[in-house]
Amino acid sequence: MNKNLDYLKKRFECAFDVKYRDVDTKLGKATLIFIDTLCNSQFISDYIVSPLKNEKYECNNINDVVTKVLEINIVNYVKDLEDATLHILSGDIVLIFENEKQMIYCEVKGFATRGVGIPLTESVVKGPREGFNELFVNNISLIRRKIKNSDLKFEPMYVGEKSQTVVCMCYIKGVAPQYLIDEVKNTINDLDLQFILDTNYIEAKLKKKNSAFDTVGYTEKPDEVAAKVMEGRVAVLVDGTPFVLTLPYFFLENFQTPDDYYLNKVFVDFMRLLRWAAFFIATFMPGLYVAVVTHHFSLLTPMFTFRLAVSRAGVPFPTFFELIIMMLAFQLIKEAGLRLPQPIGGAMSIVAALILGDASVGAGIASKITIIIVALSTLSYFLIPKIYGAISIWSIIIVIFSTLFGLPGFFMIFIILLTNIADLETGGYSFLFPIGTNTIYKFKDTIFRGSLSKISKTIIGKGKGDEI
Repeated sequence: MNKNLDYLKKRFECAFDVKYRDVDTKLGKATLIFIDTLCNSQFISDYIVSPLKNEKYECNNINDVVTKVLEINIVNYVKDLEDATLHILSGDIVLIFENEKQMIYCEVKGFATRGVGIPLTESVVKGPREGFNELFVNNISLIRRKIKNSDLKFEPMYVGEKSQTVVCMCYIKGVAPQYLIDEVKNTINDLDLQFILDTNYIEAKLKKKNSAFDTVGYTEKPDEVAAKVMEGRVAVLVDGTPFVLTLPYFFLENFQTPDDYYLNKVFVDFMRLLRWAAFFIATFMPGLYVAVVTHHFSLLTPMFTFRLAVSRAGVPFPTFFELIIMMLAFQLIKEAGLRLPQPIGGAMSIVAALILGDASVGAGIASKITIIIVALSTLSYFLIPKIYGAISIWSIIIVIFSTLFGLPGFFMIFIILLTNIADLETGGYSFLFPIGTNTIYKFKDTIFRGSLSKISKTIIGKGKGDEI
């Protein structure tokens, strides 16, 4: 006992919240070690300390303590001193008896957590409004409530040499392909990190190639995770973050919203077409505008050319610089509105955009049509927030190529963009699935939403040679 206790005291020296409680029991003196900021003190007093001091229990060895004395649900033996350290840091209490070599632990977690609330990043008009929080055991319970299936598996792992963060894989055995499960598991086990604070540490390793487009999905909604897991995907939960990763993740999913499956199908199909239109407007309209205005005036009607010339009269910058300046200015407004406190962020963004647009035209820095093009492009990528980062980068690249080479440059970078998207891979599948591939998968939701009866059916196919 003395060696074990001395080791743990040395490991936790200068930690004011680590407490040591001595209790006289029938097995001799026992020392309870726990972190009071992570444990429920009332539980410790009522279900551990009181039973240990109770004389009516027959207690001859440590096994009797586990099976007869302790009145708590989760209690077991500690493997070694490192395991004891991990249990203490996880919010458990470790018991060391002076005449026993073995140590035991009891789960008495009682730290403060954020309640189940509405996800701020994925608001819905209709459908469930509960969202994940930072405690992964709460997130597991939210998924369990959606999927009452004994084949639903949760495999925990500890990641981070210093942080020892709990990372949990979620999948349905027999539905998710085995190669996908192994790939995710091996990737997590091979992480050589000192600490991990968010799912992005794992997401960066799961990506096969560096790209502005996300090939690993993330969400705060339990119903969305449940739906994806039932399709045969693997979800990854990280303790300390409300975002859950899902793999594979396809390009078409960027145009879907959580409430697509709770609203009228006709309206949903219309909104998806609108999102596709917003994608092309946000990505290609600024580049097309620069290409035509800079190199191909003959494609415009005389009346529009005249209006354009009047609008640009007095603007000292070429169209390229004018457009880039305004695009970057709108990006600054967006980022400022996002980072400011919520009550004033939205109001500031609206006021700044109005003042910036009016002042830019009045000062002759930008023409009215440029303001319209940039504003329409910026509004459009707000309709598809999951890829607005990629669109912001690619739209500027398209503008540069269009300025240098005109329409040939525009179409060249358009093909490069499509090639880049088509070359991406996610969980062994093409990122553009099901476009341009014969691979069969349970994912039956494409440009238009399929009927719910078809989406919910289990369809067995093949992916990378395995049944899924």
